[in-house]
Parts: sequence; structure tokens; C-alpha cells
Amino acid sequence: MTAPILSISRRTRETPFTSMNRDAAVKGYTVYNHMLLPTVFESIEADYHHLKRHVQLWDVACERQIEIRGPDAARLMQMLTPRDLRGMTPGQCYYVPIVDETGGMMNDPVALKFSDDRFYISIADSDLLFWAKGLAYGFRLDVDVNEPDVFPLAVQGPQADELMARVFGDQVRAIKFFRFSMLSFEGHEMPVARSGYSKQGGFEIYVTGAEIAGPLWARLMQAGEDLQVRAGCPNLIERIEGRLLSYGNDMTRENTPHECGLGRFCDTQTAIGCVGRDALLRVASEGPVRQIRNFSIDGDAVPPCTALWPVFADGERVGRISSAVWSPDFKTNVSIGMIRMTHWKDGTRVEVETPDGMRTATVREKSFT
Repeated sequence: MTAPILSISRRTRETPFTSMNRDAAVKGYTVYNHMLLPTVFESIEADYHHLKRHVQLWDVACERQIEIRGPDAARLMQMLTPRDLRGMTPGQCYYVPIVDETGGMMNDPVALKFSDDRFYISIADSDLLFWAKGLAYGFRLDVDVNEPDVFPLAVQGPQADELMARVFGDQVRAIKFFRFSMLSFEGHEMPVARSGYSKQGGFEIYVTGAEIAGPLWARLMQAGEDLQVRAGCPNLIERIEGRLLSYGNDMTRENTPHECGLGRFCDTQTAIGCVGRDALLRVASEGPVRQIRNFSIDGDAVPPCTALWPVFADGERVGRISSAVWSPDFKTNVSIGMIRMTHWKDGTRVEVETPDGMRTATVREKSFT
């Protein structure tokens, strides 16, 4: 059977790295923030093993940046998130749950602080720009909210430090986790952060301008030839093992940060100004009645998880699975799902209704990694 074709237009944008992905024989895409995001090169399993052993370049230009600049930038940032940002210093990255007035998750980006009056928000897959612009306009804030021409390129894997040092110099090794420095490549200064959507370690380069994308990609590939560098992408197996959540898939606006296991990033008592603060204060005092957990699902490899799979205990529905795949390293089906507090204890046995029948599964309080 021939696979459907993804039609490309200005509404589904290519990135400055798309031609490099084609040269690397990309086999699949998804649409993320109206842009192309590669999903597989050799195969999901082969890409997984390579990521864990070597180093990859990821076109994650779809992680669009919202730049907030102006005298009220810090105020708008605090309105967006229940995480207290007063201790955030220039050069620091924060994982910031973004919530609406009901405390529902709007996005789960990483924020970069350049100064008190300038931030980037590196967003997951939702049109957060409109929410930020609406708040700025509605509260008459003295701030400019825009989407700059910045195209993140991730360098992920155990050899990421060595590769980056060969291109940017040994100064890159000194960048601490969730910190960034302004580094130069061929006269272009850009933020380089020790961060990324994997548990294998690495960096995200916020490429400032499409014209430098090709030369930077080529230089990294050349410098990492003996490190077995190749094109890659966020890997389904590796992210589920590490419980890296996918906004719009594992969580939506219907969920609070506490339900998503992100309560540690919510300083609701002190994050004064957050639009969802009152709602989250109630959630924090009462506690969530359901929460995200990892699950190991018994049996052979499960089929692709393209819809929510119900989770049952003693015939009663108690949760749902949102992401699942076979893990070659853990020799089980690893998954992420939401489950009621009555059944979220580590080791609890439940049943999952998959497309090929009922499977037994075990709840895990911690991730697989």
C-alpha cells in the first residue's frame, strides 16, 4: 500500500534545514507549529541506537521562538507561567509550564532570559504567540511580542560535547545544564544552550538567520565524521523511556501542570501575576486526582499508538495511554499515560485496551531511564 503524501505549502513550511534532511534520506515528517519536523531516518529503532551511542543533528526549527521584549517583558512572562521567575538570571533557561486562566496547560516550553526586558520562549506545538499577544494587548503592556527568524538546531548524543567543541571551541564545554552562552559562527552570534529533547545530553543552537543554516550544518557534519555524526530527530522510543512529554499528545489544555507531574515547576504561592494562579492554588491545596505515569505493557511489540488507549482495573476505566512503543533496551513496551490516584502507585497491575486486544501492564512511578 502506498503511503499518503504530505502536501507542502506556505501553511506547512519547510525549514532552512529541510534540504539537508532530504539529502540525509529522511523517511517521515510530522507537522509541528505549521512546520516540517522529521520523525525517522533509517528506522525508529536504528535511529534510537545511534542516538544513544553517537551524535546526531536535529532540525528542530519547528520549535518556534516567541520573543518578548520591552519594559514589561518580565511582567508578561510571569503572567504566562506559575513558575516564579524572579530568581531567573540572564543566560539561564527555565522549563516553564504555560497555563490559561483555568490552570490548563497551554504549552510547556523552555524560556531563555537575555535581560530583564528580553526573553525567548521556545515553544512546543501550539499557537502560543496569539495568547501572549492577547495578554499584552489586553493589559496594555509596554512590550513587543513577535516571532523572530530563529531556527533551533539540536546536537544530541554522548559525543555532542566533543563535536560542539570542534566547531565552537572548548568554551562550549563550560556551559552548564539549562544555561546558554552567546557564541559566534562565521560572524553570526547566536545563543547556544545545554538542553534538548532527549536524555542523552547535548545542545540547542538558536540559529539566527536562515542564511547561516547550511554552512553550520555542513561544518558540524564535517567535524563529526569520525564521531559517526548523522541527521536525526526526536526519537519516539527514547523520549517515552525518559518520560519526555509531548504537548498535544500526552497533555492538553484539559490538564493542569500537577496532573502532568510538573507541580515542582509551579510556585503558585509566590508567582504573583500568573493568570492561572487562583485556579492552581486550589489544585495545589487539593492535589490532583489523576497524574501522568510510565507504564510497561506486556507482550510483543504493540501497534502504533495513534489514539488514546483505555486503561482498566477490575473492569472499571481508570486511565488512558497516550504514547507507546517497543523498547529494545528494556525488552518491553514502554508507554506514557494518565491514571487515577487510586491506581497510580508503583507496581500496580492494570489492563490496557490496545488495537490488537487487551494487554496487562504495570504502572511505574519513575521513568525508565
